[in-house]
Amino acid sequence: MYCPFCGKQETKVIDSRLASEGAQVRRRRECLDCGERFTTFESPELVMPRIIKSNGAREPFDDDKLITGIMRALEKRPVESERVDAAISRLQHRLRASGEREIPSRQVGEWVVNELRQLDQVAFVRFASVYRSFEDVNAFREEIERLEKEPTAEEKKDQIPLLPDD
Repeated sequence: MYCPFCGKQETKVIDSRLASEGAQVRRRRECLDCGERFTTFESPELVMPRIIKSNGAREPFDDDKLITGIMRALEKRPVESERVDAAISRLQHRLRASGEREIPSRQVGEWVVNELRQLDQVAFVRFASVYRSFEDVNAFREEIERLEKEPTAEEKKDQIPLLPDD
């Protein structure tokens, strides 16, 4: 690590601590040449998979597209920002944890639909209507009827899962 004050490469670590809920390491360093101290942060460089679009084109994963799509579906809905951030984090983790170099956009869309189903039913229907290309009112009706048959999030909290989550 180069010293930001004198540019010499010889520095030593004085203190290391976890930061950002364990996602980073904060290191306090001292330059062996000029004696100045400074702080650095280390975080893992995680490669997100490329996305295979429906037309076969491949493009890098774009966090902004994911967030924009979710926020558009949740527009004017009473969902706490902490829950939205947690859903986005789960989706990003799922992408990284897949271990795949490329993932079809259809798969990412299904993961988003499932997260939105847990967050807000109106947002879920909004997103699903665009994502699944609902052709007419009957498609909306069928999806809403399916939703009504499912247990609510509160009911699911009280249930013991049969299988561990993915």
